[in-house]
Amino acid sequence: MKPIDKGAMLARHFLFSQLTPRELDRILALAHERCFSNGQIIFQKGAKDSSIMAVLQGQVKISICSANGKEIVFYTLDEGNVFGEIAPIDGKERSADATARGECRLLVIRRSDFMPVLKQHPEVAIQLLVMLCRKVRDTSDIVETVGLLHTPSRLARLLLKMAKSAGVECPAGFDVKSQREIGNLIGTTREWVNRLLRAWQGEGLIKMEQNHITILRPDELEGIARSAW
Repeated sequence: MKPIDKGAMLARHFLFSQLTPRELDRILALAHERCFSNGQIIFQKGAKDSSIMAVLQGQVKISICSANGKEIVFYTLDEGNVFGEIAPIDGKERSADATARGECRLLVIRRSDFMPVLKQHPEVAIQLLVMLCRKVRDTSDIVETVGLLHTPSRLARLLLKMAKSAGVECPAGFDVKSQREIGNLIGTTREWVNRLLRAWQGEGLIKMEQNHITILRPDELEGIARSAW
């Protein structure tokens, strides 16, 4: 298990960036680590757990799943990200599922230890509000994408967003998740994703190499992303 400077990792996250090293050390003294294997449930929607967590190693998938097994993925968090911030605020149940992707190592801060930090440091509370607002905007975007756009528009919008997140200028390549996970992100099936990607490759809009996609004609893909039903 690789050594991790947990204090430095928390200090880089905007939620804790205004705290002094001593204040961060106090938080770390109250926190504990938990490890999860690939695919293991960290918490489920409706769970009573109200800790806030930081990803030290691996990735965490945040999603919801219907009774018939259909899943919508909100986002995947990498090392250094913080999640589970809603339950510590209101003390109520979890609003989504969290699942480990790969070997996952988390830093866990209990609600009873986190609330005094908010009371003593209003700047952290303000940053937490900013963080929650970002999540609300992201959720609104997901609802709009899944509910108001047809499947090609949803997929085109997601690919363009992935390219932007990867920091590449089109035409340039970026790594993507599995086609099943892409389908979960836009509320459709792996088969539909595969069919569209192959069609777009045949039309010269994109180039696919295993889990790597290059957007060759971004303007046309943007036109598809803006189109409605």
